[in-house]
Amino acid sequence: MRRRIVMSMIAGVTLLASAFLGAGTAAAQAADIPAEFGTDWHDPVTAAPPVERPHGTSCQVTLADAQFRDFTPYRGAYTPPQGCGDHWSKVVLRLDGKVKGRQYDRLGYLHVGGVEILRTSTPEPSPDGIAWHVEKDVTRYSDTFRGPQDVEMLIGNVVDDTYTGVIDVHVTLTFYAGRPSQRTPDRVLTLADTPDGTTLTTPRNSERIVAEVYATGSGGGCEEFWYLTVADPASYSCKADHGPYREVQIKVDGQLAGIAAPFPNVWTGGWSNPFLWYVIPAPGAFDVRPIEYDLTPFAGLLNDGRPHRVEVSVVGVPAGQSGWSTPVNVLVWQDTHRAHVTGALTANKATDIADSSTYTPGSENRVNTDAGHRLTVSGYLDTSHGRVTTTVTRTLANTSVHRWTDGENTDGLNATWADDQTVTVGGDGPERTTHTDRTYTMNGTTTVGTDDRLRTVLTLGDRASVLELRDGRRTTWSRLDDTYSGDAAYTINVPRDQRHAVGTSSEHYRLYGSDGCYDRSLTTVQGVLTEDRDGC
Repeated sequence: MRRRIVMSMIAGVTLLASAFLGAGTAAAQAADIPAEFGTDWHDPVTAAPPVERPHGTSCQVTLADAQFRDFTPYRGAYTPPQGCGDHWSKVVLRLDGKVKGRQYDRLGYLHVGGVEILRTSTPEPSPDGIAWHVEKDVTRYSDTFRGPQDVEMLIGNVVDDTYTGVIDVHVTLTFYAGRPSQRTPDRVLTLADTPDGTTLTTPRNSERIVAEVYATGSGGGCEEFWYLTVADPASYSCKADHGPYREVQIKVDGQLAGIAAPFPNVWTGGWSNPFLWYVIPAPGAFDVRPIEYDLTPFAGLLNDGRPHRVEVSVVGVPAGQSGWSTPVNVLVWQDTHRAHVTGALTANKATDIADSSTYTPGSENRVNTDAGHRLTVSGYLDTSHGRVTTTVTRTLANTSVHRWTDGENTDGLNATWADDQTVTVGGDGPERTTHTDRTYTMNGTTTVGTDDRLRTVLTLGDRASVLELRDGRRTTWSRLDDTYSGDAAYTINVPRDQRHAVGTSSEHYRLYGSDGCYDRSLTTVQGVLTEDRDGC
């Protein structure tokens, strides 16, 4: 595959359309659809649901007003809101952005008090300019927002005679007075840098500990396309010692504490074809969900008041090669009736990583990958409400078939990643079990013809099911299916106005379960939104 090597930093978010179209809004008529892409197109839109906002008193605080032209961070200060108390039913972050001209997709972050509350990427602009906005529920970081904090934001960018797009953003937090429907973390911690590495010191009465890692493969090199890498002796432009299998691991004092499959993010210049993403981004492209690890089985070890070494690494990255960013936040819930909660880690069992990547040369080269891993950790805590045992089991699996011709003028991938987790908590009442099963899929091909027409056909899937049980009886459940499909072509190696680009894209987002149903479908043709339909 001929790939644009994108100069970028780090990414993530929850995107909503800057021009959000409600139910039943009329889409463009056939007469409004151009024969090919022009100099402007619809502002970015996604089928994902907006953040629900409660009624009642609200207060707004500005976090940042910035223009990003280079790699200089914006630095400011945050002061808690006045008039909404110090506990909130919800806190909503909103980023409004605009850019025009020519620019790559850019990746960035937003920190408040050192805590990463947003990781965002940008759409690629039209010559005439686009606007978009991002909303994210950040209620879980309420502990950080209760006191004055430093603010740092960066969307790394390059502006010169060729790449003219200056990224202009305005970021706010809106606080809604009241109590949240679920208990938020009592503390939000970050790791400390020490001569021995990164360390974590938790409160001595921690009774639940969750680490979140915003893991993204980026930086413009092959780790941005890690799912396409191959091992020797295969003749492909992106190499890795053992092929495409990646796994994000977290360790506590050298002990494996959590494993996860990274989400296969595709940014808005990905798969060599920005015309796929001008209006509808790939799932997760603007919403890099953090990987969550339940570290509660290690709480008995961590609650001794001493700093403990916590390390995050990505299995499969060639030694000495950069390209991954893995910032960590640690969320802690405390036992308010006990100053010191004791306990112990009772089980920590992992299988060997299975990773088979088989190369078959031919007129169409082929690499078949089959990999996976399983980890079970268990521990107990003697809390003010009795002994509580937490067991976490996580199972990962990855299968893929990568096909390409000599010269990579045809390059295709069909891949599936599964990340299944079960958390069981018992001892202080009914046994509570949560099953969370995630599946990511990628099936696409890029071809370059003898006429220099590049075409990409691609389908991406983000699926999840969550089931919660009390003493074996179902209490709540949900299922998510977010599917993107695109087909776009343009002439390469010519000026922008001679590309004669055409393309269609669509997204269907469906989330349903015990709390109700949300269903929305979008379709675009040549950058025009032709369908916006919702209803369950």
